[in-house]
Amino acid sequence: MTAILLLEDGSIFRGRALGASGVATGEVVFNTSLTGYQEIITDPSYCGQIVTMTNPEIGNYGINREDNESRKPFLSGFVMREYSPIVSNYRSELDIDRYFQDHNIIGIERIDTRRLTKLLRIKGSLHGIISSEEQTVKKLKTMLADAPRLVGRDLVREVTCSEPYEWMPQHDSATTLHASALHYTDRPILSEQKYSVVCIDCGIKHNILRGLYNRGCRLTIVPANTPAHEITALNPDGIFLSNGPGDPEPLQYIIETVKTLLTTGIPLFGICLGHQMLGLALGGRSYKLRFGHHGGNQPVMRLTTKTVEITAQNHGFNIDPESIPKELYSATHINLNDKTLEGIACTQHNAFSVQYHPESAPGPHDSRYLFDEFIRRMETRHA
Repeated sequence: MTAILLLEDGSIFRGRALGASGVATGEVVFNTSLTGYQEIITDPSYCGQIVTMTNPEIGNYGINREDNESRKPFLSGFVMREYSPIVSNYRSELDIDRYFQDHNIIGIERIDTRRLTKLLRIKGSLHGIISSEEQTVKKLKTMLADAPRLVGRDLVREVTCSEPYEWMPQHDSATTLHASALHYTDRPILSEQKYSVVCIDCGIKHNILRGLYNRGCRLTIVPANTPAHEITALNPDGIFLSNGPGDPEPLQYIIETVKTLLTTGIPLFGICLGHQMLGLALGGRSYKLRFGHHGGNQPVMRLTTKTVEITAQNHGFNIDPESIPKELYSATHINLNDKTLEGIACTQHNAFSVQYHPESAPGPHDSRYLFDEFIRRMETRHA
């Protein structure tokens, strides 16, 4: 069955359909990771986007329940150069085609992903429509023109949990917990969960939860709209502000919560969207990147040591460092490709954040010391 990908600039890509049948719209982005397509597919931060993989072959090691990063995939569509129907991995339980059918995700393969990626690098991220049913370009253009854009939308409401719950490793949908499901943690698993951490779920990845749990954190996950007084009533030792999809500007309800939480002195750690919301809570402004940072090979400098970390990233927005009052923060990390702000530490509050993903999944493990810094802050506060 054929499929078509149409971009807002009029570019057309025709290929072979797989997964669910239908039509979907979203911002088209590309991811440069060489492995980890399952973790990318199930990252809630891709809600509202059509993801293109630059790695030419996808699907060769299948899908399993242990490597999911959320309860289901939230992305709008998935684009590949070549899909491998042959699965060669003992952990695989099903292939991508069946997985996409089960979760109503539209995929397309056999298109020139090199051409598509170069186009997005030149023109920036473009809105697109992917269809395995309607093939008439004129009708697809009309549907695309009427579809909502990413800017100004609150996508967090689509991915957050509906009610609070306490997280344990079995909540990642694995029936058994093999060593591989721990994603090669660089710390031993602690039998005692001695720190109470409340995680504000804006689309949190499971490997972040594993990273905290493995370091002795008892985790309570709360919906993104949970007010500050309900969070502090849980008497946490630390508060985690999670990653998530889309534009941070519409999330004023979370930003106001963060402003209040900063006054409590409870250590706060933010990742990705959490970093952006911390910056906005300090009075900063966000802006949209040309084509975003998506992949597992982004070089970041840790400014305190001048060492370079190779990082996993997935974001289309960033914080303007000049917009935050200089007395309220210090820059801790910077992207070496485009010099964008990648990390901050608050000077007047017990909070810090990074724009990238230290938990990896997929990606390098260079930055996992940030979880240890969060633990150190909790220990210091109670010393």
